[in-house]
Amino acid sequence: MELNSYSHGYGQITYHIVLVPKYRHKIFYGSVMKADCEKVIRGICDRKGYKVISIHIGDDHVHLFLEFHPTDTLSGVIKQLKGESAVLLFRLHPELRKKLWNGNLWSAGKFYRSVGNVTADTIKHYITESQQKPVTVKGPEQSSLRQFLK
Repeated sequence: MELNSYSHGYGQITYHIVLVPKYRHKIFYGSVMKADCEKVIRGICDRKGYKVISIHIGDDHVHLFLEFHPTDTLSGVIKQLKGESAVLLFRLHPELRKKLWNGNLWSAGKFYRSVGNVTADTIKHYITESQQKPVTVKGPEQSSLRQFLK
């Protein structure tokens, strides 16, 4: 995965997200239902500008590996995915309403974890080691700087 350049920044925003149907019902039981769920989620992501790096539809959960723009919030992305996909999947598969009678396709909870090319230990090491180098100041401001550092 590569770093991206944005108007006022440079970086990468990628998350592993898991969505679970209400009551953990195994609603994605068949190949048609799984294909429809994937198609719906990919369509939402395409429209909203989220990049699907990987997706897996299990019988009772959906794994997503997404990248999105820094102006999008994680909670906003998840809200968009859950809301739109529920409407579209209920429309495509009205029989879901019998199992999920209250009109909620997804459970209220969510799992998410930020993902990158480096580990937390690597970042911690970089920050602690790179900050240990002494700062040298040359010129007339050196004497005035010493009084603040004492």
